[in-house]
Amino acid sequence: MPVTRWALRVATVLAVVGLWQLLAANDVVAWLHFDTVPSPGEVLSAWWQRLGTSQYYLDVGQSLIRIGTGFALATAVGVPLGIALGRSSVAGDTLGTLTELARPIPAIALVPIAILVFPSDEAGMVFITFVAALFPIVVSTRHAVRALPTIWEESVLTMGGTRRDVVLRVIVPGIMPGVFSGLSVGIGVAWICLISAEMISGRLGIGYQTWQSYTVVDYPGVFVGMFTIAALGAVTSGGIELIGRRVTGWLPRGERHS
Repeated sequence: MPVTRWALRVATVLAVVGLWQLLAANDVVAWLHFDTVPSPGEVLSAWWQRLGTSQYYLDVGQSLIRIGTGFALATAVGVPLGIALGRSSVAGDTLGTLTELARPIPAIALVPIAILVFPSDEAGMVFITFVAALFPIVVSTRHAVRALPTIWEESVLTMGGTRRDVVLRVIVPGIMPGVFSGLSVGIGVAWICLISAEMISGRLGIGYQTWQSYTVVDYPGVFVGMFTIAALGAVTSGGIELIGRRVTGWLPRGERHS
């Protein structure tokens, strides 16, 4: 990436932080009440203090375990399910019908069900994360399968290939850009729902600690939680996009997953 683009990005962030400092330091009240908002310096100080505690890393680790487990399960289920829905009318009429009925339900709305059904809060939060990530992955994979040119499959069969060859040599490589688009969306939705679930029923995790900070009127702590969530989300999403670029390296530059 050109240096000028990096400079523009850094300048944008610094401009927003500077505006935040100006509004908070001068206790500006103009419809929005910045007199109750901590300054960037106060947030940075609180974050530095949290970095020196073991509890902070325990909460980060717990959230990462939950998101990693749920997202891995959603990927393992969602990609094969999306392929099946894209290729089989029977799967579309059965599993596809159930998918379309369940998809509009927000994953966070399933928290009460998860509390009732699962034997522990941990299992319930992993389930919420799984559901949140599952549907973007399924839908993106299904659309990617249906978008593949039929001539590719016909060419393989004409040259003596089997159905297995079609799946491994045409479908799987061909749908990768769409799959990674779904994974990128899925990880973002999964973080949103996980943090909400931690606030409602968790005992550890970044979401839980952010809510706890709010209940004791520790507003710098609330911002620390928010920015920690943002950092974790950026790292995980960026990791998925990086893997996607490597996996789809055979595509022309303009068509790669980005």
